[in-house]
Amino acid sequence: MQQKTITDETLRMGVDVLAEKDPDLYEVRARLGYPPTWTREPGFASLVHIILEQQVSIKAAATMFQRLESHLETVTPDSVRCAGESGLRNVGLTRQKSRYCVGLANRIANGELDLSRLSTLDDAEGRSHLLGIPGLGPWTVDIYYMMALGRPDVWPQGDLALASAIQDIKKLDARPTKNEQLAFAEQWGPWRAVAARMLWMHYLDARGQ
Repeated sequence: MQQKTITDETLRMGVDVLAEKDPDLYEVRARLGYPPTWTREPGFASLVHIILEQQVSIKAAATMFQRLESHLETVTPDSVRCAGESGLRNVGLTRQKSRYCVGLANRIANGELDLSRLSTLDDAEGRSHLLGIPGLGPWTVDIYYMMALGRPDVWPQGDLALASAIQDIKKLDARPTKNEQLAFAEQWGPWRAVAARMLWMHYLDARGQ
């Protein structure tokens, strides 16, 4: 069954629903308008890019992905397997991320993982296929579901930018814990991924980015 996805139209619908529900998100919309959809092409290359984004800035990860793409010409399971862990480290990937990327490529090449099937599965079943793979923790899987599969009700657990944005708009004394973030996010269902985009938009604007 094809799952519901975020489009420009459904994004605006979600923002309007959230703005009616939450005065602080209403203020974000009034000040900044509607956020970008920030979509990515589903598939191996996007998942590798998200792995590179783990615990580094978006800009640093983009630079590293560009270097990887330049070195491999195309980021595919075959090109990553051919380069091997040592080849990826020579491009600048850490030992751990090199291992993650090659391991992911191997699983796809040997048929253990079919990323194209994820769009037909419900979120819980699809996530279970990914979460057992080394390097694919909850944040990485959530970002893939949000950006590449366009799911509207996914919340990226532990995202530091979202924690900072929640602290800002809710005027909290400290950055909220993971559990506190999840409690806020529960109030924004079934549009949690839209709320995340609004918060990222606020975060970038507040920091002049």
